[in-house]
Amino acid sequence: MKKNTIVAAALSVCAVAAHAQSSVTLYGLIDTGIVYTNNQGGSSAWQEQSSMLSNEVWGLRGSEDLGGGLHVIFRLENGFNIQNGKTTYSGTMFGRQAYVGVQSDNYGTLTLGRQYDAVVDNLGPIALANNGDGNNLAAHPFDNDNVDDSFYINNSVKYVSPTYQGLQAEALYGLSNAAGGFSNNRAYSFGVTYNNGPINLAAAYLQLNNGASNSTGALSNNDFVNFPAARQRVMGVGGNYTIGPAMVGLLWTHTLFDNTQPGANSVILQSFDTLHFDNYEVNVHYTVTPAISLAGAYTFTQGAFAGATGSADPKWHQVTLMADYSFSKRTDVYVEGVYQHAYGAAGSAFEGAFINGLSQASTGNQVAATVGIRTRF
Repeated sequence: MKKNTIVAAALSVCAVAAHAQSSVTLYGLIDTGIVYTNNQGGSSAWQEQSSMLSNEVWGLRGSEDLGGGLHVIFRLENGFNIQNGKTTYSGTMFGRQAYVGVQSDNYGTLTLGRQYDAVVDNLGPIALANNGDGNNLAAHPFDNDNVDDSFYINNSVKYVSPTYQGLQAEALYGLSNAAGGFSNNRAYSFGVTYNNGPINLAAAYLQLNNGASNSTGALSNNDFVNFPAARQRVMGVGGNYTIGPAMVGLLWTHTLFDNTQPGANSVILQSFDTLHFDNYEVNVHYTVTPAISLAGAYTFTQGAFAGATGSADPKWHQVTLMADYSFSKRTDVYVEGVYQHAYGAAGSAFEGAFINGLSQASTGNQVAATVGIRTRF
């Protein structure tokens, strides 16, 4: 009897130890507020909106320690709209991220599933649109470079290296999953970051071939792709520097589209033979107190297109200002204003200003102001 008691106690200890080496976390973020816009389709609007700053999500992430510095990891993440309870990506339960993989302390991380590309991972933290919890209103026009993670890569295999003297590299490949069409709706991306004290530098590249052309490929029809194209290429470099309570960031991205056709989620209903954007952003974050922070950004976007309806060189100036007050580590309130001026493409689909997340203005100027609350769990 005594031996049985000792064995049972030993097994219990082992079970507790094994449980301690594994973890599953439920997490999420809710962001909602009131938005005023001076011009949406020619009329002003007061609206209750979700995700004006941060994407609303709930998800599960977990890790199992296999020993020897090896871990199995996974993430399942859903996007939703608190105003109506609907999922952001129709027909999916985990439309934002869904992956599983192996993480090694010495050799890096290998994951498979629906994942961010290197532009989102490496350049996103430098832009105001995706820094920290994000700022969707501050995205570059139409999120043309995907820095604000409008879409994700299905069927992807991603490798992230360990950090070596501040350097870390990343590579991703998204399979088309099409029989006899290996390059039809595939994606590949790579990037590198360097962090050393107050300095953070990054560069990244993304290419999509025949995006959303088949339902099983790297790019899904459910994703918010404004310009489905025969080929899309995004490249960019940037960095930020922290000086005491302030952080200053600079970012340049260049996006090229070949033979675009409007898709199911496109907001620009015009096709182009060629279309490109150059985005130049400067942003500042300033911590006034542990509870109060300020942020601002200026972006100049220069575009060019050619097609059956002609050609033009549209341009956008955008200014974003934001103040945030944290009640706690989980909950904060914010106020933000965005101004955009668009010009250079009269008579085309780019004629009106178009702040991200809102409807297009009937003129070249659009102003939005929002006050909201965010909470995390």
